[in-house]
Amino acid sequence: MPHPNPNLRRAPVQQRSADRLARILDACAGLLDETGYEQLSTRDVALRAEVPIGSVYRFFSNKRALVEALALRNLELYAERITARLDSVPAGDWRGAIDAVLDEYLEMKRTVPGFALVDFGPPSPAEGPADDANRRLAGRLAELLAGHLGRDPGPELLRAILVSVEAADALLQLAFRTDPEGDPAIVAETRTLVLAYLAQILD
Repeated sequence: MPHPNPNLRRAPVQQRSADRLARILDACAGLLDETGYEQLSTRDVALRAEVPIGSVYRFFSNKRALVEALALRNLELYAERITARLDSVPAGDWRGAIDAVLDEYLEMKRTVPGFALVDFGPPSPAEGPADDANRRLAGRLAELLAGHLGRDPGPELLRAILVSVEAADALLQLAFRTDPEGDPAIVAETRTLVLAYLAQILD
């Protein structure tokens, strides 16, 4: 189930309703890869999910709310997959932890439907601070990394992670514009930059 979010008109209570919501989000993700955000329609999502159009509107007021819910589901999936990767990283190895964060993002970018266009926020500009996908992502990563590394999840770590997320986001967008699989040289430079910056805080 997706992370609780204000975009849902109602949260599913029964498993059948939760399964229907998951099918709607899966359909949205697949169509984003095929048509892009501008051409996405709630009617096409309903057809792909094999549900009545009313089922889509039961959960979402419009396609932006639908895509935002997909973005939040992506964030939950990303957090789960990073947590699994961190199980094999020694607690004190912050560089290994950052590698896990980057490697999982690259893996999802290449393989998860809809993620290339909508990772943790809609492709259209954010509507305000509360809608800032990178701040939401940085907060989640700071929480995960602080827990794994046994560090204080305070403002200094959060600020450092936010700066790293913003820098990596810009560079990885460039990498995937250059090469659909992510230009290896730009990805490597991104990793070097993030590790060098975080060394000032985490070493």
